[in-house]
Amino acid sequence: MAYDYALVHLKYTIPPAGFLTFILAPLLTRLDVYKTLILILVAFFATLPWDSYLIRHGVWTYPPDAIAGPRLFGVPAEELFFFVIQTYITSMLYILLNKPVLHAQFLTNKEDLSPTSRRIRTLGQVLLIGCIISGASLVRKGGEGTYLGLILIWACPFALLTWAFSGYFLIRLPFIHIATPIIVPTVYLWVVDELALGRGTWAIESGTKLGWRLWGSLELEEAIFFLVTNLLIVFGMVALDRGLAVLYMFPDLFPNQRETPSPGLLIRAILTNPAKYDMNRVKGIREAVEILRRKSRSFYLASSVFPGRLRIDLVLLYSFCRVADDLIDDSRTESEALTWIEQLTDYLNLVYGSDDRLPSSTRTIYGYIRKSFPNETWSTLELLPTKLLPKKPLYDLLEGFKMDLSYNQTNPKFPIKNETDLELYAHRVASTVGELCLWLVFHHCEAKLPSDKEAALVIAAQTMGHALQYVNIARDILIDGEMGRVYLPMNWLKEEDLTPQDIIRDPKQPKVEKLRQKLLDHAFKEYERSRAVMSMLPDQVRAPLIVAVESYMEIGRVLRERTGVPSKTRRGRATVPRLRRFWVAWKSLWAE
Repeated sequence: MAYDYALVHLKYTIPPAGFLTFILAPLLTRLDVYKTLILILVAFFATLPWDSYLIRHGVWTYPPDAIAGPRLFGVPAEELFFFVIQTYITSMLYILLNKPVLHAQFLTNKEDLSPTSRRIRTLGQVLLIGCIISGASLVRKGGEGTYLGLILIWACPFALLTWAFSGYFLIRLPFIHIATPIIVPTVYLWVVDELALGRGTWAIESGTKLGWRLWGSLELEEAIFFLVTNLLIVFGMVALDRGLAVLYMFPDLFPNQRETPSPGLLIRAILTNPAKYDMNRVKGIREAVEILRRKSRSFYLASSVFPGRLRIDLVLLYSFCRVADDLIDDSRTESEALTWIEQLTDYLNLVYGSDDRLPSSTRTIYGYIRKSFPNETWSTLELLPTKLLPKKPLYDLLEGFKMDLSYNQTNPKFPIKNETDLELYAHRVASTVGELCLWLVFHHCEAKLPSDKEAALVIAAQTMGHALQYVNIARDILIDGEMGRVYLPMNWLKEEDLTPQDIIRDPKQPKVEKLRQKLLDHAFKEYERSRAVMSMLPDQVRAPLIVAVESYMEIGRVLRERTGVPSKTRRGRATVPRLRRFWVAWKSLWAE
């Protein structure tokens, strides 16, 4: 019986901790571990004196035959372990649920706040101050309200502190991502506590509690204790994520930043005056994230495992590619589309300059953007991290858009004559993006690669771009046909006695399916050529980039198996079932 409390851990706390660790292991980064360790240390040293006070004053008691014996300031070793294991469980669940969330988009300041957010924050402050006053009153009065009062005067000041600095940020976060890691561990620990109280593993002295029970042996005070401790853990995680979001979002305020910033730097970021935030940048990130959600769920899933500033810059780059593509695709005439390409070219000319002209000033570039483009595109063009990107892939991307304009059923000279033309197109619209992503990786990774490895990785990125674009073409034959576009090589069509107009009229005919599978074969050959080279990527980004690739190539596997599900946003487009997408990401991360 001396191990009764230890058995509670073996049966009820260690198993869920182990399960969450197993699920999260491929996703966990050094930063996740760092944040969790910070919270464990804070929870341990904040709870130890309070718990010791309760034991010394007889509020909590432990039967001698329920604990092993070792104590620290009167607190049994098993109770000390509870501080650690509860913090760990709740932190892991929070991290799991918040992996997809780009926290930088939820930063805010007074200029950006809604009246509702102001009222909620004020109400929270009043409520917490009221709880502190009530707790002090109960402790001063003594008797049956003592334990509840001690809980309130211990927990609420910590909650008020985090709410004061991170309340607005917390209010903007998705509710489910905050409520779930509070509610689920709380209810689970209520059940564990009810079992422990019923077995007599620990006890609350009758003269210090109200005697109200939620069910069975679960005292009201114990229920409140587990609720507020899990709330404190989540509030602590939110405060850390807010600090990290500030570090990642504003390189002008924090120019030199490592993957695991020092506690002092993290505190500085948390305490940074929100009036210093560049809200135009924040709003631009919000718009970019929304584009990402709507346009590419595969990339959105993969982006969740990229570190800090790299993730932000990748999102901004992808947003630029989508905005540029949409400007051209949504044009009513070919002339209008060509005008957009010319204006995007002029934009790049201003940004990068030329052999005989220096890059233009930021003021000139911004002025051109606002004069030449729709206002919903301004932030995307202004925030593109051009200082970190070579110019050639961006110009090549625009050449790819030009090729798009000629791929329709009214053009007597169908441009893609053979596989060489197909590869050129894929290089311009996809390999360019892969190469640009890679240059961002080279810049942001702490581990720098020798030039020969960088060159090999650039070539592999270009080859993988071919593979991904071939999958994209194979998936979108029907949709492209509706737009009057056919991207399959002309010589392939001729072998099957087809013309582009035949595919546009009937994209579901067996011959088209045969060509789709042929294109997928080419896609997977290119994939195999470049996949092994990805092992040379820095550890910091290898797994996330592999997830991005594998998530997209899974579309090709689904098309081969013909097991895709219809897209909810694009009729005629097959997509990977959600659970399968998560399985592919998790499996790919485990493999690394």
